[in-house]
Amino acid sequence: MDHTSEFMKYNTLLAFILLINLQLVSAQGSLPQSFFDGKSVVFISTDPSARPKMTWKEVADSVHNSLVKAGADPVAYFELEKIALSEAVQADYAKIFQQRLVKNIVLVTRQKNQMSIHVAPFSEDGQIIPSIALFGISGADIEEVTNQFKSIGENQPSKNLLVLDVPAFLTIGSTESSSSQKFLAKNPLNLNVFKLGIPIEGSSAATGLLSYFRYDRYGKSSEIIMAEQAAQKAGIEQVLKQEYPYQIEWLTEPKSVEELIRDRVQFLLVKVEGREADLMKSMGLEPKTDESSSRIVVKYYIKLLVREELYIGPEWDADPDWRVALDSFLKNLKK
Repeated sequence: MDHTSEFMKYNTLLAFILLINLQLVSAQGSLPQSFFDGKSVVFISTDPSARPKMTWKEVADSVHNSLVKAGADPVAYFELEKIALSEAVQADYAKIFQQRLVKNIVLVTRQKNQMSIHVAPFSEDGQIIPSIALFGISGADIEEVTNQFKSIGENQPSKNLLVLDVPAFLTIGSTESSSSQKFLAKNPLNLNVFKLGIPIEGSSAATGLLSYFRYDRYGKSSEIIMAEQAAQKAGIEQVLKQEYPYQIEWLTEPKSVEELIRDRVQFLLVKVEGREADLMKSMGLEPKTDESSSRIVVKYYIKLLVREELYIGPEWDADPDWRVALDSFLKNLKK
């Protein structure tokens, strides 16, 4: 009995150590080899209520040295929320990353009680990253995570030699102008003729993999995500029944444009979320300047697949509550 008891204690201790390690190092994917031989861009998302209070640029300053010591070549830093505003903005940045031969995406997420660094190969398309199952390290704070992360380079030689001593914050103005030209402040025609495709958020049909690493989303369990998806679909159906009289099609898995058009789906309902001023600017509108400009809002628009046109409607109707935003958008479609 004593041996059995000791054996059980030993197994319990091993399980506890394994659990701690799994919490600190989440490596659903493997670290891309290109991390040690290719340019990386870094996206930062930080909770403004985390303490000590830090801007995203201050977080970048705090992690840059550890990324370099780990073997990376971080050539530019961006705020994640501005990149993930919409698929149009992401697509524009993706083109620029391709031109600059970027190979890796580093995602830094700072929450109230946790800090995470993830690494993905650049997908070379508008999704930016190939999935959310990425190599990553998490810990209680910046110091813990950066100490763990820089140790990656201890036994791995890096070919990234001429790296920047300090983080570079680039403003790529052309992305704003090019993406804003795609948005049209009016309603699409022929909604009564063709189906409106509705991707379920969080499903493989939905865009926005980057948004998973936002400070307010990262770490949610699959049960919470599934419950949110079910509630979202039920809520959308309720609003659609009241305000949208035409055909719809739910999309839960990816389909090509050709497949969608073949199924008579020529329109997609797209949901974006971000700071109101950023969203307005990205869509070619004059952003608000009052206090509400910094609030996080939801905006819906319709994408016409055959011409890559994005219709945001004749009136600005974003709202912090997605139900209100959707209801307002559908009502404005009738104008």
